[in-house]
Amino acid sequence: MKHIDEARLETDLGYRFQYLAEFMGFGQEDIDVIHSAAPLLAPLVPTLVDAVYAKLSEYDATWRHFVPKQHGFDGEAPKSLEELTADHEQIKFRKQHLGRYLEKLVTAPYDGTLVQYLDNVGKMHTPKMGSGAINVPLVQMNALMGFVADAFNATILSFDLPAETQAKAIRAFSKLLWLQNDLIVRHYADEGLSFIK
Repeated sequence: MKHIDEARLETDLGYRFQYLAEFMGFGQEDIDVIHSAAPLLAPLVPTLVDAVYAKLSEYDATWRHFVPKQHGFDGEAPKSLEELTADHEQIKFRKQHLGRYLEKLVTAPYDGTLVQYLDNVGKMHTPKMGSGAINVPLVQMNALMGFVADAFNATILSFDLPAETQAKAIRAFSKLLWLQNDLIVRHYADEGLSFIK
């Protein structure tokens, strides 16, 4: 039986990611499958981004988080939810970020830099990083991740690929999104929460 330092899981990001990847069976074969999907997925990134933002705009509980000024956005933030339209400059700014994120998932080397980036994606949706006015509830992050996972699956299934290749791609992206989900959820845990009894 392999020993896992549970306290270290909460303090050492690389150790945490390595443990989760090993536990889920996310390895080099999955990374290769994800990278090999880049030529197919890259042209569809704008469509995926538009689909995500169309879904987010359907609910006040998700759309309201785009009213506060976003970190790094130099333009004028909308003054109200009613002012926030799909073609608002701040939404265009956020869409660019999501596009770069999706591209990074399929092109970047899976190293410590990417793990830190994925962790920052989780953190930036809380007041812990970026704009202190942004505090997206975990239920909204879970809804978003579920939507993104389904969008990836639907996109992969739409490709004319052998069944075995589709299955490998769906499994690889599913594991990747579970890893991302953990790096979101960890920033919502109580600061002093101990998982060791």
